[in-house]
Formats: sequence, C-alpha cells, structure tokens
Amino acid sequence: MIPLPLGRVAEITSGALIGQTDPRAVVRGSVVIDSRAVEPGSLFAAFKGERVDGHDYAAQAVEAGAVAVLAARPVDGPAVIVGDVAAALAALARAVVDELPEVTTVGVTGSAGKTSTKDLLARLTARIGPTVAPVGSYNNEIGHPLTVLRAGTETRFLVLELSARDVGHIAYLTGIAPPKIGVVLNVGAAHLGVFGGREAIARAKGELVEALPADGVAVLNADDPLVRGMAARTAARVTWFGRSPEAHVRAEDERLDERGRAAFTLRAPSGAAPVRLRLYGAHAVANALAAAAAAYELGLPVSTIAEELSEAEPRSRWRMEVTDRPDGVTVINDAYNASPDSMRAAFAALAALAAGRRRFAVLAAMRELGEEGPALNEGVGRLAAGAGLEGLVVVGENADQIIAGAPGASHVPDVAAAVAELSGRLAPGDVVLIKGPRAAGLEQVAARLLGGDLR
Repeated sequence: MIPLPLGRVAEITSGALIGQTDPRAVVRGSVVIDSRAVEPGSLFAAFKGERVDGHDYAAQAVEAGAVAVLAARPVDGPAVIVGDVAAALAALARAVVDELPEVTTVGVTGSAGKTSTKDLLARLTARIGPTVAPVGSYNNEIGHPLTVLRAGTETRFLVLELSARDVGHIAYLTGIAPPKIGVVLNVGAAHLGVFGGREAIARAKGELVEALPADGVAVLNADDPLVRGMAARTAARVTWFGRSPEAHVRAEDERLDERGRAAFTLRAPSGAAPVRLRLYGAHAVANALAAAAAAYELGLPVSTIAEELSEAEPRSRWRMEVTDRPDGVTVINDAYNASPDSMRAAFAALAALAAGRRRFAVLAAMRELGEEGPALNEGVGRLAAGAGLEGLVVVGENADQIIAGAPGASHVPDVAAAVAELSGRLAPGDVVLIKGPRAAGLEQVAARLLGGDLR
C-alpha cells in the first residue's frame, strides 16, 4: 500500500483515533485481516466472524509490528475506530486507487472461470508492467479491497475478480476500483437459488460493463447469448472473444491431447499464433481467449500472448489440479466449487484425460440452486451415470439428489468414509475426479489419496 499516516487513514474512513494513537505514525506495510500475517508497518483490520473475532487479536497484531488496528470497538493498542470495518476498508482502497491515476483496472466476472481467467490475465499484464491481482478468489467485499490495497506507486495494472451474491454487489465492488476494461465470461446457474433465474444473474454480472467509462472496453463472450446482450448496457467499446467466427479474438483448429489439454490457433485482428495450454479441459480455452482479448486491447502482440498462455501453469488451488501418484493413479482435484456448468466441464475433462482407463468420481451435491437444486443435482447424477464410471461416491448432505440420477452410486457421510470407500478399489492407471462445492471440503479427499492431509 502507499504510505499513509494514521491521521489520513482516520480521515478517509471517518474514523476516530483512540488513546495514545499517534496520527503521524505511518502505515507502510500491508493491510491484513489475519494477525498471523502482520509484518512491521501493517494495518490490521479486525473483523468479527462467526467463530473468531479479530478484535481479540489486536494486541497480538500490534506486538507483531502493526502500526494500528482498524476496529469497530476499542482494543488494546493504537487503533482507528470506525462504524463498519468493511466499509472503512472499501473507502481506504478507493482512496489508494485515486492516488494512483496511472493504474489500469481490469475487472473479470462470470459464473465460472473467473479465477483461472484472472490468473492468466495477470500473467499477461505482467509482461507490460507491475501487476497486482487477488490471491486465489479474493473477490468479495473484503477480499476485493484487500487486493486493491496491495497496489503501490509502481503498480501499473490491477487485475480484479468480481463475484456477485446478489444484484448490486458487483456495482459496489466497481465503486472501490473503477474498471477501465471489463471481462464477462459467462452466465451460468451458479447461485441460482439466490438470484432466482439466469436473467437475474445476467443483470448482476452486467453491472461490470455498466461501470465502464466511454473510453473503456467491454470484453464479452460471443458464445453466450446472455453475455452478448450486455453490449447494449455499456457506453464502452465492445470486443468479442470466443469460438464464434465473428469473435474478434477466437480459437481455430482446436484439439485436445491425450491428457485433455487444449491446443489451438489464437486468431486476432492483427494475426494468429499457436497456443498449447498446460491447463486441463476444453473449458480452459474460453478462459484463455478472454484473457487474450483483454491483453490484446492493452497492446500485447498476438505472438507474446500465445507464448504466455502456452507457458501458464495453474496458480490457484483445487481447480483442475491433475496429479499422478507413483502407482499410476491420476487424481483430478477440482474441488474448489461446483455448479451445473462446471460439473459438465469437469466430466468432459475426465473423458478426455481418462480415455481407455478406469475412472471414478467423488462428488458432493451442489448448493444454492433454490427450487431447481434437486433436479439439477439429479442431472449431475445422470451425467455421472453416463460417464462410464467404474464407481461413483457421493459425500455428505443431499446425496440422494445425485443418486436419483445415478442409482448405483455409493453414499458416504464424510471425507474419511469417501477415502476408505475408494482406497481398496483403485488400481494402477485409474483416474479419480473429485468435484463439489467449497463447503463440502472435498479437497481433503484428494489430499488423502495423494498421501497427505490438509488438516
């Protein structure tokens, strides 16, 4: 973060300095919400969660080197007291952005693929100048400003991931760091129960392009009708990516290798170049094209974009992580999240990677799908039943919804039982897909099958 005296922090956040807090003391380090991440010069933002209250760790944070605590109530040590810590964090992030007029902000949203696309795009923008991007999926009202606050005077690009849990959320996030380029990947069924329909999801995702200035660029998926409809909602210039022939940046001659990794010709208005992805699954192509289209608008040559895409490895955990055990069993850990669209993509990747091999799957029921949840989970069961599986293990709650579509599946209560169910059945050469919502914790299944334990 750019250096800020505590007096200025209080002014920005409409906060009050308490006790002996020195208004001239300067925050020179990172802004953090975990006291274990404090370093000398940090500002520690104390949040009260369901299980842990950050205010209880204020003294520990100050002892570790925090200049002060951004808090909602008095604590032990120097502090800036505010009415709402999240709102104060957002105000602080916006003030930092306003101090960095040379920074170009690129926002990425969509129902699936946000994190992978953000990771690819951050790699591409780093070829032009210093880039700040979220770690993992820091994409909500807390993670978003924390990412922005990592920007400094040397930062040239902010590549930000924006999530929406309801209409208005993305508009709020764009107010923290106004984007110059907005990338919309797709409109799927994730959080369908929260929004009530895909059209409502499209309204929420489209808030990103509505926030673009007239001299900005909306990078839209030509292959998604609901995303195409967003072109009418922005004053910015529109450029298209996708597999469609009319897309400005598109994939041609697409093919998969024996491990399910895509190769294609990247075509843009100025020319073409070959790409051979190291990412797994055909769905990675759309993410790569979205990143390529945004980077192309920023001036990167097609050849450089293709080179970087071909060298990119996964950066964020538990998204199509493919690991071969010493005995030849392959574990596909795609356990970070689950939606109907990402389930289909995962099974398509499994089919490509496991051709001629025995295949297994460990699934958990998708969540936040509202009244359509049972039917959509049953559809996943039918998808699994038609995937040529040797065995299907369904973990945890609402397993009956998936099993309704795959009557031969096994139901187990937890991760340990899933590992036990599989361990005696796997043989060299087998492939296991692990996929479920984040709350199910199925990454533990992968960790234990690979000989470790995350706990």
